[in-house]
Amino acid sequence: MSKQTIGIIMNGVTGRMGTNQHLIRSIAAIRQQGGIALKNGDMLVPEPILVGRNSHKLEALAARTGVTRFSTNLAECLANPEFQIYFDSSVTSEHAAGIAAALAAGKHVYSEKPLAPDVGTAMHLAKLARDSGLKNGIVQDKLFLPGIRKLKRLIDGGFFGKILSVRGEFGYWVFEGDWQPAQRPSWNYRKEDGGGIILDMFCHWEYVLGETVGRVTSLSALGATHIEERFDEAGKPYKCTADDAAYGTFLLENGVIAQMNSSWTVRVNREELFVLQVDGTHGTAVAGLRDCKVQHRANTPRAVWNPDIANPFDFRDQWETVPDNAEFDNAFKCQWEMFLRHVVEDGPFPHDFLEGARGVQLAELGLDSWAKRCWVDVPRLSL
Repeated sequence: MSKQTIGIIMNGVTGRMGTNQHLIRSIAAIRQQGGIALKNGDMLVPEPILVGRNSHKLEALAARTGVTRFSTNLAECLANPEFQIYFDSSVTSEHAAGIAAALAAGKHVYSEKPLAPDVGTAMHLAKLARDSGLKNGIVQDKLFLPGIRKLKRLIDGGFFGKILSVRGEFGYWVFEGDWQPAQRPSWNYRKEDGGGIILDMFCHWEYVLGETVGRVTSLSALGATHIEERFDEAGKPYKCTADDAAYGTFLLENGVIAQMNSSWTVRVNREELFVLQVDGTHGTAVAGLRDCKVQHRANTPRAVWNPDIANPFDFRDQWETVPDNAEFDNAFKCQWEMFLRHVVEDGPFPHDFLEGARGVQLAELGLDSWAKRCWVDVPRLSL
């Protein structure tokens, strides 16, 4: 068995998601397992270089993860033929410049979402990528979560009969940063820096709904900035200019109605931070990040409204757990392996920049709906 290596420029991985999901649990994990087995029997081993603005953070992260190379000079890295792939998990407002430069340098590009702060820029990047002939991909990690994969298995198997509606709850309480440190970076709450939960989460809802239940054809959304002042990483107060909660209703192409609540200002009283319920004529499923529970119509208890007595039922105990029936790896790692195979042996990878642009489009239309207080149609983007 021989070894192939592939160089990856990882830009912006000192942030929370870049460090934990993309570097530690994906690229470093792939390296630790000896690489990815290719069709020809070779093992493909990624060789990353960490890129960012703070050399001290980069050095510490490199030492922590066993990476030997880091740099604060992106242009120099892009000019180096040792690196075939550029990955971007920097702040949203900086994606476009880095991605365009990488494509111009002949690099295949993989990017965190949202691809860009607006749909015009996202479509420009999608066209640049198409015209370059280079491989390109957008992170759509939730499709690879065990809970969503089990839900898709149920849909493909006809479990639901006719699907009627979808209800999603995502979120948790993000501390304001004064009396306890915030779990998210301060730029998330500044619109001028690409922050806002609609831009962040509607990109997810576009592919989660589209790849499982049906494509969104119209929507009505209401956003809110519930917490008006927070404290940044230096402990200084700042005004929040971006939305921290969003309440959306989506009409899907098959007539299904989906309601998705997204919030960084909600305390969790559910089994997981993200729960998606799908109701159908023959059954219902509730999928979380890892688990999925079902209730078939043959096993549905008879519910009777009676507010005059204490509730005698444990409703959650009336559901069955969908078995794993497979081993599920980290969702980000699964998609990384898929993209690396796409680059090296032209394996399938449908999650390209056009899909990323469609996510940005849904977010932009969500903001438009909020501003106008009306329903808006979602035309199908194409190149």
